[in-house]
Amino acid sequence: MSTSVNPHAVPLPTDQELVLKVIPMPADCNQNGDIFGGWVMAQVDLAGAVLPARYARGRFATVAVNEFIFKHPVKVGDILSFFSRVVRIGNTSINVKVEVFAERFSAQGEYMKVTEATLTYVAIDETGKPRVIPKD
Repeated sequence: MSTSVNPHAVPLPTDQELVLKVIPMPADCNQNGDIFGGWVMAQVDLAGAVLPARYARGRFATVAVNEFIFKHPVKVGDILSFFSRVVRIGNTSINVKVEVFAERFSAQGEYMKVTEATLTYVAIDETGKPRVIPKD
């Protein structure tokens, strides 16, 4: 029995944390039948915020999308896995790398990286001003 092998298939990362899994639905499609880039960006922002929440210990906000790369389209029914790692913790900011892998509905068990992004979050006080991230 012959099986087709996806030339873009990659293993899932082992040095990052799985922070979100989601399946896009037909309502999330653009005019081409692919998932809206903006929908993917919103999910990346949610996934990216998981790790900073552990350090900020309070309010924080997304202040920059330093890099965002769409490598392959996301399709309806893909199982998306969002992996994240902290790149840097500054005095008030935290840089996070997020990588998104799609497991195609028709190719269960094979993963391809569809998106990667680097975002910056800043700890803020009640008035929205930057505050120091606790170091303990």
